Amino acid sequence: MIKRIKELERISRLLEPTSAERKEVRKKVISYSEDFLKNIEKIKAYNVTPDKGIALLESPITETPISTDKAIELLQKNVDFPGLNPASGGHLAYIPGGGIYYSALGDYMADIFNRYAGVFYASPGAVRMENMLIKWMAEIVGFTSPPDPLSHGRGERGQGGVRGEVAGNLTSGGSLANLMGIVTARDAKNISSANITKSVIYLTKQVHHSVSKAIRIAGLKECVIRYVPMDAQSKMNVEELQKIVLLDKKNKLNPFLVIASAGTTDVGAVDPLEDIGKLAKKNDLWYHIDAAYGGFFVLTEEGKKKLKGIELADSLVIDPHKGLFLPYGLGVILVKNAEKLRESHFYQAQYLQDAIDGADEDSPADLSPELTKHFRGLRLWLPLKLMGLKPFRACLEEKLLLAKYFHNEVQKLGFETGEEPQLSVVTYRWIPSQPRPLSPGRGEEYTNAFNKKLMEAVIADGRIFISSTMIDNKFTLRFACLAFRTHLKQVDLLLKILREKVKELERK
Repeated sequence: MIKRIKELERISRLLEPTSAERKEVRKKVISYSEDFLKNIEKIKAYNVTPDKGIALLESPITETPISTDKAIELLQKNVDFPGLNPASGGHLAYIPGGGIYYSALGDYMADIFNRYAGVFYASPGAVRMENMLIKWMAEIVGFTSPPDPLSHGRGERGQGGVRGEVAGNLTSGGSLANLMGIVTARDAKNISSANITKSVIYLTKQVHHSVSKAIRIAGLKECVIRYVPMDAQSKMNVEELQKIVLLDKKNKLNPFLVIASAGTTDVGAVDPLEDIGKLAKKNDLWYHIDAAYGGFFVLTEEGKKKLKGIELADSLVIDPHKGLFLPYGLGVILVKNAEKLRESHFYQAQYLQDAIDGADEDSPADLSPELTKHFRGLRLWLPLKLMGLKPFRACLEEKLLLAKYFHNEVQKLGFETGEEPQLSVVTYRWIPSQPRPLSPGRGEEYTNAFNKKLMEAVIADGRIFISSTMIDNKFTLRFACLAFRTHLKQVDLLLKILREKVKELERK
């Protein structure tokens, strides 16, 4: 047995490369990534490729290793080249993840040191960091006041977990954060099999699909789902909401949850947050706001005005990998009453009994579905500390202005647009010169087909990546500006490409 153990040890030690080996691999990886960053403005936002990275499958996982050069070649040709380049300033299609450099270094250190950030007992510093970031985000959205510097932000259980005060969790993204908020609302309002079919949820058809998915996963699909009518700007109509709630109460139903959006993905709409919050309080509804996209605009003066009322939420989703330009993989759930979040997610295992005593702060594992989790806080803490808030504020304000600029300029080209952007999403479409004669109803069909071809032409060009949506059965193009590398240069390039492609398609 000893002989076999030593033999296995010799082989398993290959998992620990030597200093020289680490240096050699790191040098090549850094060289590859630096070349990417150096040429980021020259690299296309989207590459249409016939193989779509299929050659990656020609190098299966085997018992033997390959060289670093070969691994990088496989990545470059099959992963980093085909399809969307989310790191590009030309990514104007979806609400993008960012990819700021210092976040990558934060992840690098988090992975090297492998601190376990799930339980305070295991890594008190990591948990303090994540709870500190949660408190900071709670402050900027108005959930709490800034801490008294003389108290060092401490309460009954330290900076991160005073019973009854704000708590939250750094999640993998907005989808898990929405699920946690809805589960907390379900339990706080005592929704169970006994009353689920009479319990009512209120939202609009502009709500992000992750909310609908969360409702289903949380076991609430048998609830009465009310889609509240919207105004011309795709905002929830609060007067209609009030009527529906009162009618449901009259009919002996159980209204318990209203979900608002602070920046819808489709059109960037911000629901009337303050009015909904007042109505929710008056009618004893749990108020959940999905601010995954729009929440961090509160760091700007204009955004603060447009998001007035966000502080009235009982639970709130906000994504640093959107509004703070971090790489994909960091969303946040904030809950105004920490005890409610804890009641929905806490579970104590016997083998973790040693971790109970002496915890100054709530552990993330006690406030979320995750026990094992990546130390996500470092990817947010490091860039905030190394750069300060000023460039983040400036970048967010720049995006608001770029959206207004695009909205104005694309109209000058002859495009039909929606209302002035509420945040940084603009909807627009071209009304083409139509062949005559067209049968009744064919005009809209022709216009939809034209705009689809226009989008495909822009994507095929590759320098800028755009997307589309359907609004009232109209194929509509979207300008979604939140990539931190998107500046005036990229917006003007899109306008130039649109002008050229419209001319080409109109000639056909």
